[in-house]
Amino acid sequence: MTLEKIHKPYYEPTKNIRAQVESGSRRRGKNPVIFLFAKLKNFILVQLAYNCPFNSLRIKFHRWRGVHIGNNVMIGLKVTLDHSYPEMVFIEDEVSLAGNNYILTHSNPYAHFAPILESFTAPVIIKKGAWLGIGAIVLPEVTIGEYSIIGAGSVVTKSIQAKVVAGGIPAKVIKDFSDHEAFKNL
Repeated sequence: MTLEKIHKPYYEPTKNIRAQVESGSRRRGKNPVIFLFAKLKNFILVQLAYNCPFNSLRIKFHRWRGVHIGNNVMIGLKVTLDHSYPEMVFIEDEVSLAGNNYILTHSNPYAHFAPILESFTAPVIIKKGAWLGIGAIVLPEVTIGEYSIIGAGSVVTKSIQAKVVAGGIPAKVIKDFSDHEAFKNL
C-alpha cells in the first residue's frame, strides 16, 4: 500500500497496440502478457461497475480492480475510480459517492509539459463518513477529511479537512461544522 507520490515517465504516444502494451508493462514493471491481461480485466470491471444498478456489485467490481473500499460504502452510478491506478484509491467506511463522480490518482502529460507539470501517481483518500455530491471530481494527492461534504460539481484540487462543507472550482471550505453538537463525538 503506497500512500506517497510516485514520479512516472511522461506520456509517449505509441504506433500500435503492441508498442502500447510494451510501454505500459515497462512503466509498471510487469511482464507484457501479464500487463495485457490485467489491463483487459480492469477495463471489463470498470465497464461493469460504471453501469451496474446494484451498489453491492459496483463495490465488488471495484474491489476486484484493486480499489480499497471500507464497509457501508455507497458508490452511485457512473462513478469513475481511476482507470490506470485503482490501487491508489482509498475509500474508508460509511463514505457516499453520489454519482457521476471522478476520482483521479495520476497525471500523465506529454513530455513537452515537463517544465511546468509533473508526471506522477498519488493516492486519493476519502475518510470515514465523507460525502461527495453528484458530479464532484477529486484530483490526485487529495485527502477528503472525515465526515466532510463536497458540494455537487466541485473540483477538489487540495486536501479538505474533517467536518466541513467544501465546494466550488477549485473546492474551498464553505462551512465548518466541527463544533456542531451532532459531530463532536465522532
